[in-house]
Amino acid sequence: MSPVVELEHPLVKHYLGILRDKDTPPHIFRDQIRRLTLLLAYEATRSLPLENIEVETPLCKTTCAQIVSRIGLVPILRAGLGMCEAVQELIPAAEVWHLGFYRDEDTLQPVEYYQKFSEHPPETAFVLDPMLATGGSAIEGINMVRKWGVTNVSMLCTIAAPEGIDKVQQAHPDVPIFACAIDDHLNEKAYIVPGLGDAGDRIFNTL
Repeated sequence: MSPVVELEHPLVKHYLGILRDKDTPPHIFRDQIRRLTLLLAYEATRSLPLENIEVETPLCKTTCAQIVSRIGLVPILRAGLGMCEAVQELIPAAEVWHLGFYRDEDTLQPVEYYQKFSEHPPETAFVLDPMLATGGSAIEGINMVRKWGVTNVSMLCTIAAPEGIDKVQQAHPDVPIFACAIDDHLNEKAYIVPGLGDAGDRIFNTL
């Protein structure tokens, strides 16, 4: 099975507390999503391939390293957009491609409404979605990214439910999942408990 990395860090726990609070206003909610995404991206990029380069410091020449692969960010619209800018802060050259899904409230299945990919896929892609709940959108997103031709795919989410993790692992056993927290369960409406509500509505102030 793919590795599931749950971040254990005092800053993560602190920011999550603010994020979960129902009284946190949208601009502060967005700030916490950005900060948590920075920490997620730091962890998820540990295995990026490097190559040696020679640079000249003010004192001498020395050998340094640089990232060699093209990196694509694939935010699942719309909530995934709230994570995108933070990863770009760490990897300014990262490409951004989009997938749009909405959840059918009767079947709880993802319905695709938008896709924007290039003719030439990057070597590495990070699928971004703050909430990994049922796993439906994540699985479809990873399916489409792999069909596009990306071989190295990871999933980044702020909060995950065990049910969603299990389904993603069954569908894509080699895709790592990085989460700030793994919550208790899904309720009868497939919302994560204790969770934080609807991340997209809270990010974009559309409650």
